[in-house]
Amino acid sequence: MSRFVVQKHQASHLHYDFRLEHKGVLKSWAVPKGAPEKAGIKRLAVAVEDHPVEYINFSGRIPEGEYGAGTVEIWDKGKWQAIDGSLGRGSMKFNLSGKKLKGEYVLVRLKDKKNWLIYKK
Repeated sequence: MSRFVVQKHQASHLHYDFRLEHKGVLKSWAVPKGAPEKAGIKRLAVAVEDHPVEYINFSGRIPEGEYGAGTVEIWDKGKWQAIDGSLGRGSMKFNLSGKKLKGEYVLVRLKDKKNWLIYKK
């Protein structure tokens, strides 16, 4: 199983960074309202650039003038495992084992390649 993290990021606007450790990087999405903890709620997840794996434990302040300036705190973390599909194909079902996010989730890419939906099954 690989690791995941959700970082609460108070930058120009509050959002949550959802990151999956995958193929040596952290695949990353900005989720304005945060990943849903309950089934039946679909949330927008906007793909952003991959981050280095070392960023998985980061919490603290990003200085003004730098990309993502603001405060970052770890909201949840744990392990994840793919169940079906793949990120490359634009649809992936996976299992999260975190303190807050637990169970089966789905990420689906929308027509605009940057926009995805994340929801709990």
